[in-house]
Amino acid sequence: MSTETPSRKPGAETRDGADPDELPPFTEQLSQQLGGVKGVVEAAVPITLFVILNPLLPDRMGPLSGLQWAIVISAASALGIAAWRAARKESIRHALNGLFGIALGAFLAWRSTDARDFYLPGIIQGSIYGVLLIVSALVRHPVIGWIYAVVAQGGKKEWRQNRPLVDILSKITILWGVVFLVKNAVRIWLYWIDADNALGMMTLFGGWPVTIALTAFTIWAVRRHMRAVGQEPPDVLKGE
Repeated sequence: MSTETPSRKPGAETRDGADPDELPPFTEQLSQQLGGVKGVVEAAVPITLFVILNPLLPDRMGPLSGLQWAIVISAASALGIAAWRAARKESIRHALNGLFGIALGAFLAWRSTDARDFYLPGIIQGSIYGVLLIVSALVRHPVIGWIYAVVAQGGKKEWRQNRPLVDILSKITILWGVVFLVKNAVRIWLYWIDADNALGMMTLFGGWPVTIALTAFTIWAVRRHMRAVGQEPPDVLKGE
């Protein structure tokens, strides 16, 4: 069965020739989901501040320890970003998602006075994601396949009838899961040996950069596979 997006309905075009029901390119949708470059940068600000400030601040600064100041500044930056977006009447969804993780990590680290606990929620979350991704592929309902269905087929299930496409999306989903598990295994090891500074760097550079790289590989792999079997990738995967 074809994996192309549904054909346009006659007369559905707008005045400028665009189809109002046509999905935007995948790269554009990805940018929207991540909040664009601005959203990615804003999401990285709180964790970056904590990673930088925690080893630099002295053990004691007035009423708080250096760790506590790093926690306060990191959490305050997340709150500030959310407030700034709200004041500008911009979406705060991405800011709130990041704020929840920062708040939970900040609470744990503050209570235990251990910088490593700041990263604990992310480690647990990433490990769960890794397991779920692999399990979804093993039961032939790969998570990346369902994401593909949303962005390339408007949520339709046509891809489920295309066995070779299910195979490649299952393999890609397993790759995502393995990367998540390996990344978080390293973080668990760093947590175990009390290497909080290295743990911070691993969290920072193993986050959005790795996710963006995996997404780029996924787009390339699906395009390559579909063309190899004589099918043209949907327009939304062409990045045009």
